[in-house]
Amino acid sequence: MGPAEFSWLVVGGVLAGIVNTLAGGGSLLTVPLLILIGLPGSVANGSNRVGILVQSLMALVSFRAHGVSGIRSALPLLAPVLMGSALGAAAITRTSDETFERLFAVLMLALLIPTLRRTSPAIPAGRAWSPVTRTVVFFAIGVYGGAFQAGVGMILLIALSHAGIDLVRANAIKMVVITALTVAAVPVFVIENRVAWLPASVLAGGYAIGGALGARLAVRRGERLIRPVLAVAVVALAGQLLGLY
Repeated sequence: MGPAEFSWLVVGGVLAGIVNTLAGGGSLLTVPLLILIGLPGSVANGSNRVGILVQSLMALVSFRAHGVSGIRSALPLLAPVLMGSALGAAAITRTSDETFERLFAVLMLALLIPTLRRTSPAIPAGRAWSPVTRTVVFFAIGVYGGAFQAGVGMILLIALSHAGIDLVRANAIKMVVITALTVAAVPVFVIENRVAWLPASVLAGGYAIGGALGARLAVRRGERLIRPVLAVAVVALAGQLLGLY
């Protein structure tokens, strides 16, 4: 990995960390970047999880430092999410790199609009789901998160809101679930040799910096600059993965 690739990963990680702090969807940028510096799609997917795990753990520490914790509320959700995540990760590692890259490119474009929303959608809280419904829904979310990761935070917020949880508490629970989901997925990618540790470590450093900067930028309305940059980058990278140019 040369200086140019190193720089791109640091910058991409910082930008993704900021975007994840402001809204979510940073993986829409980092996975294609890892592919474009030469990693196969499945390895890029696995390597990206290292940065996600670092950022998620930092977010949990930050939540607890501010007296907010979603651990207790998240406990009933963890078993189906963990099982689904391990299954999704195992399934995606058996997908060809070309197929993964095409799937991810389509996913990028599908998630672009909700990712660029300036605020979280106002979702009316519904009635609490039955244990069976809750288990099925969060197992499915675990499968998706284990396989792709991108946009899973937004999906979790929607599910938690419809399960009868207000968005403030849902955000804290979301971070616990994403951390658990990533903890379950990372060993699968490691065992299947789908993590390139040097690029993953560089990207994780960028994620950590971006996560720290994101809170400050959120106060100063920095998303007015970040979101247009993300939009251009996602469209350009999706075009590359689809072989449009």
